Amino acid sequence: MQSLQSQLPTEDEIKANLITIAQSAKIASWHLAKLNTSQKNAFLLALADVLELNESKILDANQKDIALAKKTNVSEAMLDRLLLTPLRITQIINEVRHVASLSDPIGITLEGKLLDSGLRLEKRSVPLGVVAAIYEARPNVTIDVACLCFKTGNAVILRGGKETIHTNRVLIEIIQETLSGFGLPIHAIQGILEPDREYVNTLLKLDSYIDMLIPRGGASLHRLCKEHSTIPVITGGIGVCHIYLDNQYFALSDNSDNDIHSLSSEKIASALSIIDNAKIQRPSACNSLETLLVHNDIAEVFIPKLYHYLSDRTVTLRVCEKVATILKSNIAIDEGEILPKYVKPVTNSDYAEESLGLLLNVKIVGTIDDAIDHIRTYGTHHSDAILTQNMKTADYFIDSIDSAAIYVNASTRFTDGAQFGLGAEVAVSTQKLHARGPMGLDALTTYKWIGRGDDSIRQ
Repeated sequence: MQSLQSQLPTEDEIKANLITIAQSAKIASWHLAKLNTSQKNAFLLALADVLELNESKILDANQKDIALAKKTNVSEAMLDRLLLTPLRITQIINEVRHVASLSDPIGITLEGKLLDSGLRLEKRSVPLGVVAAIYEARPNVTIDVACLCFKTGNAVILRGGKETIHTNRVLIEIIQETLSGFGLPIHAIQGILEPDREYVNTLLKLDSYIDMLIPRGGASLHRLCKEHSTIPVITGGIGVCHIYLDNQYFALSDNSDNDIHSLSSEKIASALSIIDNAKIQRPSACNSLETLLVHNDIAEVFIPKLYHYLSDRTVTLRVCEKVATILKSNIAIDEGEILPKYVKPVTNSDYAEESLGLLLNVKIVGTIDDAIDHIRTYGTHHSDAILTQNMKTADYFIDSIDSAAIYVNASTRFTDGAQFGLGAEVAVSTQKLHARGPMGLDALTTYKWIGRGDDSIRQ
């Protein structure tokens, strides 16, 4: 009997396999670039229908992934990312149809001019060519990225995580069967389903065939791609997101005599609602709240209310010393404990962590500049927000924070392609070159210059 080691592919075999995949993707991209909008939309709408018909097959495959994940004791946050439900499949299908309804960004004249030489010059939007996406856990990314790339005339190579191998295999099969039914090259959308990490290492070097690499995962994946890829990389998605609660967010209630203890109950409820949405709606999302910064002037009143609200929802607070002092003075503590239930002291490393769970760092700051300094130190340039009724303060915050998305009196959870009206997203970029923020269709295009002359020569 052959040993397991002898059955594993060698590095040369992996490289040869990936080159074949990448070459076929490049050839397919030439075909996709010639499709018109009607042809692309017809495929996407058909794909949505086929996904709908295969819901039970997709759910069965996903349950296999969930069962394997539970055996390896993955976190609840990871399980949430892995899980597909009938509702989530419906949402995926709706996004496919929404992408079909969006304007086609390909073939648009972005600029035109007549030069002194008589040359008629046009700047036209075109596909990038071949996109590769490396991602972890979320099976919806397979469909989102495939559809956005197809709509923009790009071939795509999808490398999902080993955690979703069964789900991704079924999704890729459905996509390729639909491509074949339309007489389109099945290599336009391909998946790398082998779990061997060497496939990723080799993929990063295929710049002769792949035009853009999009990693969607943790910090280690982004670091690997930035350090070793010869393909241009779009990085982002790591979200250490903040909300700064300004002392001018709350109006004083009537007959308060300017007493800070008489904050408007309506505005307190609004602040708690925003924090709830940003932290609890989907804790495993990259745009969920990680750190709440509270102005010192309102902390004594607001912090106890925050504790009662979030502890009722089993959110653990990691708090600075000032917050701990307020809580110890206002909240009952179990015998033998030094802090109330659901409260822990925060560390500097906590501030830099994307927890992806029901954990919230809470820190008191003396001024807006203290809040800005904290965000500059620990933020990841993803999504940050300020709650204030003073628009000059809001503008100061906007001008001072260097993030892809900044919100005033709103949750950080809006940083999303669908929420921005872009359709599904391939990623949320936190870098500045080529694309920033949720990457929709436009971010998957480039342009070419076309010059039309009359037997023109340069003098």
